[in-house]
Amino acid sequence: MQEKIRAILVQMTLEEKLHLLMGKDYWKSLDLEHLGLPSIMFSDGPHGLRKQTENANALGLGDSIRAVCFPTAAGTAASFNRGMLHKLGATMGAECRKENVAVQLGPAVNIKRSPLCGRNFEYFSEDPYLSAEMAVAYTQGMQSRGTGVSLKHFAANNQEKRRMTVRSVVDERALREIYFPAFEQTVKRADPWTVMCAYNRLFEGVYCSENKRLLTDILRKEWGFKGLVVSDWGAVSNRANGVAAGLDLEMPCSGDLQMGKLHAAIHAGELTEAEIDACCVRVLALVLRAVEAAQTVECPPSDWAQDHETARAFARESMVLLKNEGILPLKKEQKVAFLGGFAKQPRYQGGGSSHVNSFQVVSALEAAAARGGLHVEYAEGYGTADYEYDPVLAQQAVALAGRSDVAVIFAGLPESMDSEGADRAHIDLPPCQAELIYQVAQVQPNLVVVLHNGSAVRMPWIDSAAAVLEAYLAGEAVGAAQIDLLYGDYSPSAKLAETFPLRLQDTPCYPNFPGNPLTVEYRESIYVGYRYYDSADKDVLFPFGHGLTYTTFAYSDLKLSAKRIGAGEALTVSLSIQNTGDFDAAEVVQIYVAPPEGATFRPAKELAGFEKIFLAAGEKRRVQLTLEPRAFAYYHTGLGDWYSESGEYRIIAAASSRDLRLSAVVRLQNGIDAPPPYAALPLPHYRTGEAQKVEAAEFEALLGFRLPPSHYPEGGHRLGWDSTLEDAQQTRFGRGVAYLLNKALPLAGRFLGDLGSVDAILAGAMEMPVRTMAAWSQGMITAKMADALCNLFNEEQRLKSVVTLAKGGLAAIKKSIK
Repeated sequence: MQEKIRAILVQMTLEEKLHLLMGKDYWKSLDLEHLGLPSIMFSDGPHGLRKQTENANALGLGDSIRAVCFPTAAGTAASFNRGMLHKLGATMGAECRKENVAVQLGPAVNIKRSPLCGRNFEYFSEDPYLSAEMAVAYTQGMQSRGTGVSLKHFAANNQEKRRMTVRSVVDERALREIYFPAFEQTVKRADPWTVMCAYNRLFEGVYCSENKRLLTDILRKEWGFKGLVVSDWGAVSNRANGVAAGLDLEMPCSGDLQMGKLHAAIHAGELTEAEIDACCVRVLALVLRAVEAAQTVECPPSDWAQDHETARAFARESMVLLKNEGILPLKKEQKVAFLGGFAKQPRYQGGGSSHVNSFQVVSALEAAAARGGLHVEYAEGYGTADYEYDPVLAQQAVALAGRSDVAVIFAGLPESMDSEGADRAHIDLPPCQAELIYQVAQVQPNLVVVLHNGSAVRMPWIDSAAAVLEAYLAGEAVGAAQIDLLYGDYSPSAKLAETFPLRLQDTPCYPNFPGNPLTVEYRESIYVGYRYYDSADKDVLFPFGHGLTYTTFAYSDLKLSAKRIGAGEALTVSLSIQNTGDFDAAEVVQIYVAPPEGATFRPAKELAGFEKIFLAAGEKRRVQLTLEPRAFAYYHTGLGDWYSESGEYRIIAAASSRDLRLSAVVRLQNGIDAPPPYAALPLPHYRTGEAQKVEAAEFEALLGFRLPPSHYPEGGHRLGWDSTLEDAQQTRFGRGVAYLLNKALPLAGRFLGDLGSVDAILAGAMEMPVRTMAAWSQGMITAKMADALCNLFNEEQRLKSVVTLAKGGLAAIKKSIK
């Protein structure tokens, strides 16, 4: 392949090389027919193929082809099943091959820093180890079918608010221990074809798309990544800087928008042809790899009906039984009231670029009817998009509940609260749903609540429910899977991959999420999720790793392969698990490591291994896990490497981060006695784990530098290509544009296709930089027009700018008509 790449490269002109680095259109790479180089296609994922139809418009918006929608990552991570994630990747890879898609844009492995993040449904977990294990399995599965993944969004992109421009201010340890591991492990163990850089700014306030330390020093030199780095769609601020930093491919094609910057950098000697060639080589390698895989990698034919049944099985393994006072499983002869709009129209996926045009959606109501022999009646209670309480609908639901044996309320979040482009403002269910739960509980003690949501929700009504089943966003077969579990055909077996807090105010990043106009400060550092709650001894609603089944399990006979180990050595852990109930079910055995008390602050314990084991009623089996050396280490900022302190480490076998069953101690001896990295620093709240109390001075001490400005200067600032419509509201013209957008976008539902919530799209549009708008326009907004728009925002050269925009608009209309 290398010889073929070199043969193509030497025949390319400089202009062809530059165009190769920015794609052909919204979804395809550039083809060079005279050199025998085809184009390959990228497409959205990651829980279902979202390939645009042939009539998609220039912005890449519009309806997508039909495909099977699988459970989102919030649920599949809760399965704790590596094999299932491998099969999910392989199944989706086959669907991609069927549609000639070379690279699917996923998995998304960003950490769930806050339950407010609108895109949490696409992300696996608050825990980096679990996220990494899921991502590795998914990637290996998909690429086994000859379809490449795009591991995203690299890095520290943990919110939707100002995601395209904000600077994530994160200390080195938090990056290395929390936000990088899923990327690192997938790169090292699964060889992803591509990595997608994030929109936000990171090291030194430089955009990820042009951050050399991120894309070259860490990703390539430290981790050994050999594939291609592609931008998130419209994430490029300065293409010349991106090429120099190691960003190989800009997507989508931005036309002339960035070409001027490339030529200027070459002319000034700031960008060399050797740097351009390095990126071209990696683009060529990806294209040829995809072509070769399509010709040589065997792939079974994709069948929607079969994949739908696979999605149903995955959904069963992705639903978490949070509470059960003996009411579940339901009995066939019981009269059951299904209440709530989601029983008939389920929430099963989130909004945004992952939104799938589903093959066959099955509701719980339809699944119950198809099963036959069940005594189920339905009352709406509330609509799926409702917030306000409707007394007529509610009274009908309460009346039905009162004359039934059991009431099942299908509750959850509207799509606008689980969507790319906008974060949530709270973690509550809509008021109409909470009120219905309270009212039904007054007439029916046998109350089951089934939840549809992409991340944690608050449950002030929890004592009113006899059982709670967290279905997450479980894909198109959601209803069938719910009936399978509710009526006991299968036992739930999933465990929470995130902590459910009692209140939003309890979350570790609450004081600093989503941050300020220019920055978001990750003051909580490594104390994310259960690492914070367990270290600071905070009460939670449901802990990380929690999940019930229809049986019980006994843990016994924990053994370690050694009583002493050295730094860099692995440890084997084994124990016996017995199903002590009368229902066949699976248990997720979790192994946590609690470090010795030392001079360096660390979480109380961290997940270091897990295994999911299925046991028939009464069955007993031995489980064995291996803890790798990093399970005992932290990232030592002084050494710039991972380091394990000498001392006694407690190995804990648990059913959740709070349900600790067995423990044993191993003594680790490190021959290198490295001085603690923070010995002389005033870090009182990091040492106690009280992350919410960290003030600016303490965070600066941890960072090792002064906090960058978090707000724009008073009196306004000059607007440019990186400025957003939100920024532009400091001027009269900017406020006018924002007003028109707010009025026009809600009317453009047909134009937006299947991307989901208009509210989320509007929020994203207000925070979109000028250069991203231009890039997404596919040449309709030129570089001159972008400059003119900025001039109007700055109230400069008004007449000339209006003329430029008018001429450019007419040209775009003529081009569109042609």
